Formats: sequence, C-alpha cells, structure tokens
Amino acid sequence: MAAAAAAAGPDLRLVGFVGAGRMAEAIAQGLIRAGKVEAQHVLASAPSDRNLCHFRALGCRTTHSNQEVLHSCSLVFLATKPHVLPAVLAEVAPLVTSEHILVSVAAGVSLSTLEELLPLTARVLRVSPNLPCVVQEGAMVMARGRHAGRSEVELLQTLLEACGQCEEVPEAQVDIHTGLSGSGVAFVCAFSEALAEGAIKMGMPSGLAHRIAAQTLLGTAKMLLQKGQHPAQLRTDVCTPGGTTIYGLHALEQGGLRAATMSAVEAATCRAKELSRK
Repeated sequence: MAAAAAAAGPDLRLVGFVGAGRMAEAIAQGLIRAGKVEAQHVLASAPSDRNLCHFRALGCRTTHSNQEVLHSCSLVFLATKPHVLPAVLAEVAPLVTSEHILVSVAAGVSLSTLEELLPLTARVLRVSPNLPCVVQEGAMVMARGRHAGRSEVELLQTLLEACGQCEEVPEAQVDIHTGLSGSGVAFVCAFSEALAEGAIKMGMPSGLAHRIAAQTLLGTAKMLLQKGQHPAQLRTDVCTPGGTTIYGLHALEQGGLRAATMSAVEAATCRAKELSRK
C-alpha cells in the first residue's frame, strides 16, 4: 500500500498528523466538524494505539508508520512532543517533496530548526495553538518558513478557522503568544476560580458560582470581539460613580491584579524563549 502511494505521490485531499495527542485530535475534530475535511481523508500516526483510538472514534484512518503519513498526505501536521520531533523529522525527511506542506505545532521548535532537519526547499509553517481549540474556540498564530508563500498561509487559515481564530505573525511573536494565550488559559482559569470563590465566600453555592463566573468571562470575551472595543471602554461602561464596580476595581488595584497579570505573561514568555533556545 505504501509503495503504491509513493508512486502516485501524496494525495492533495488527505490531511496527515504525525503524532496523535490532544492538540492533534482537537485540530482534526475541528476540521471534520466544520466540514473542511472528511474523516476518512484524515490519516494519523503514533507509536501506540493509546491516542489513535480517539482518531478512529472520529472515523479517521490510523497507522503506526510516520512514513505512511508522508507517503499518503500532502498537508501534514507535525504534532509530536518537542523533544521527539528531531528524531521524527530525521525519519521522514527523505520522503518530503515539493508537494508537501508541513505544519509544526510543537512548542519551542523554531522554523530554523525545522528547516535544518528537512530538505532545503521544504515548505514549513509553525502554528502555536492553545487548549480551547478542543472546543473550536482556539486563539492561534502562525509563522511561515522561507519557502512557504501566501497561498500556504491562506490554505492553513481557511482550515484552522474551524478551530478558532488564526492569524499570521512574525516568528518572534510566537513565544509571546505562548505567554499570552497558551499559558493565558491557566491565568484566566485562576481568575475565574477567584471570582467564584469570592461569591462562595459571600454565600453563593459553589457550582452556581463557578458557572456564573465562567459565563461572565465568556460573555465579556464575546462583547470585546464582536464590538471591537478596547477593554478599558467596556470597563468604563460597567462603572457608575459610587457604584459597586468601582469599589471592586479599587480592591483589585490594591491587590496588584494588573501588575501581577502583566508579570505572569512576561514570565511565561521568557520561559518559552528559554525553551526555544534549548
């Protein structure tokens, strides 16, 4: 089967995943649910069946051979753990042709590293996703390598809009995205938890408090995105002179919320840059 596929070249309709972890599954699920790709046109590889079973549940094809994915698919997501990726690239590099578009979602692996480990003219892009891709509400950025053009970017954006928002940025901003949006999911969860716990302290049942806190974050985010407002404008709209909100905001300022949040993004970004240099 692999030999026949090699003779014919990779299929332009097929989307491949080398690595079948949670982020790969989230992207595949988004593409299938949005009708961007048919399930039977997705082929995923992994060393064991532990994660491949999730792809099979979606109706996708699976294999234990990374090389089969390259033989069969023209668009391939490289979704292994970062420390495993160099060995995987060494394995598949001889199969990479001018027909392939390779998309790395491995955190901390630079475009220059990818291009060093692949054929000279390989078309490579780097995508930084975040966990809400699982519910098709991801915030993603992408950067293109030397041989990837506008058409590859547009193709990837068209596909990944099924998983959320995806914008092209210079590669230098990918680590900042990790600090803002990758790690930011945890920061937002910490704030949501604190909001709910404030309500619990004042007597609200725990389950209700956490549901209302999460819905408050969701509704606020939708207003910011749909209206295109600066957060300061929406914050001002909520405040009334002498009202409850300005008293609460004063307490947040006394607690250093703004500075602590900025420092958290800075610390996470610096750590992402450190990992990229290793």
